[in-house]
Amino acid sequence: MPSSYRSAAPAPHTPLAIDVSPYRGEVDFSALSARSATLDPVSIADLLRNAFVYPPHSIYREAKLAGVSFDMPGDGAEEPRLRCDFPSMWAPSPRAGGTVDEAQLVRTYHELLCQSVTRSTDGMRAPWLLQSGGKDSTSLAIALAEARADTTCLTYLGGPEENELDSARAVARKLGLRHESLVCDPARAYDRYLQMVPRMPLLTADFAALSYADLAWEVRAQGGDGMLDGLGSDPYFGMPTHGRKRLAGLLARGWRVPRALFDAPLVRHSFKLCFALASLEMDRFERDFPGSRFSDAEVDELLGQPLAARSRARRDAYAKAIGTAPKAQALHEISLTLIEGACLAKGIYAAAAMDLRLAYPYCDEALRAWVARELPARLRVASDGTNKVLVRKHIARYFGQLPYVSAKGSFRFDLCGLARQRFDQVHAFARECSGLMPGASAWLERHRGRLDNKYFASKFYLLAVLLPWLLSRRGEPRAR
Repeated sequence: MPSSYRSAAPAPHTPLAIDVSPYRGEVDFSALSARSATLDPVSIADLLRNAFVYPPHSIYREAKLAGVSFDMPGDGAEEPRLRCDFPSMWAPSPRAGGTVDEAQLVRTYHELLCQSVTRSTDGMRAPWLLQSGGKDSTSLAIALAEARADTTCLTYLGGPEENELDSARAVARKLGLRHESLVCDPARAYDRYLQMVPRMPLLTADFAALSYADLAWEVRAQGGDGMLDGLGSDPYFGMPTHGRKRLAGLLARGWRVPRALFDAPLVRHSFKLCFALASLEMDRFERDFPGSRFSDAEVDELLGQPLAARSRARRDAYAKAIGTAPKAQALHEISLTLIEGACLAKGIYAAAAMDLRLAYPYCDEALRAWVARELPARLRVASDGTNKVLVRKHIARYFGQLPYVSAKGSFRFDLCGLARQRFDQVHAFARECSGLMPGASAWLERHRGRLDNKYFASKFYLLAVLLPWLLSRRGEPRAR
């Protein structure tokens, strides 16, 4: 790995603390190979329930992760500590009063983003931008055209729900950047993921994790040595909830829904009805996380022991971070920070598996501090809920209106296609993994006829991601 990677070899018998914050440079996972590590069954429950492991925990009991929201102990001997300083996305900046020169703010933002691009891509010979065609990647492409014009843009078309390929292509063409696209082929992506699994240091199950594995493989195959991703700005620019997400939050009641309701003829093939019923089972905090996941009862059945409650207890660790802020707002902002960290992880792990450099230019302390100090709240989130107002103004300076404004969707994965093409393979993994997840085979057999419903296909996806990774660690100590 490049010499710029951080390394912190722990003393014997101390917890292994790994700094995974993109704000603090690139990540070194080499210490993992030098330690005997035990799979953590509660972390497996986290993944089944929420598609990511609650920080600071990892899939290994002995490894704790220091991310964007956690302090890193100086000696690596203690668990990272959760900071309780989540700033409100609607809080006024210290210099919010009076008139502001919006044009100058746009210019300053552009300069800071260019500087971050230059720093974060230093040493990359052939960078590739994962270009969704949305706000963040479009604004980033504008900076790249000035700071790294040798960048290739790569857009992933995951399915018919997306409409941003034309937007991404038009942006790249106007900026003079090379553009490539990759259409999701679930079988190809899964085969690539399976080959990467032995080199993937930790485990996450983000619903774009297989998309990123496919992309990382493609970048390496095309001669690239580094990737740039436009994630990282949501927590400090702000991402209010809208429409369906607010409704799902209102449905969240923490009730126990009888399984028979999901078997009803009008329900079992309806994604919307299944999603609504599943929302009733969740609490509001965890319903804020994306995707359809396993219920607590299903998790206990899959793992053959009552572990869902222990996963929920990890959720409760964030209660003290809510403080005196309005509860609904604070819950959303904390969950947003957790989601952003989980989203960053999929790229970090895929890049490590393919020996690629990875840069998150929005994860830049100078840029984040400037937004917090200098940007009026109305240029972060407008009164009507429009987010990233300054970023939109930056784009309008070059492009005007783009297609992503009317509809959003990017880097999705064909969940139902994966279930159709790889059911038997995942079922074989489940049988082989019966010692760790004894209920997986039965769940797959019971739901095989329902995987044309994205609700059930999402759960199949979680098993498809988790099982081969867990099996690849068979030579390591088993979960206890």
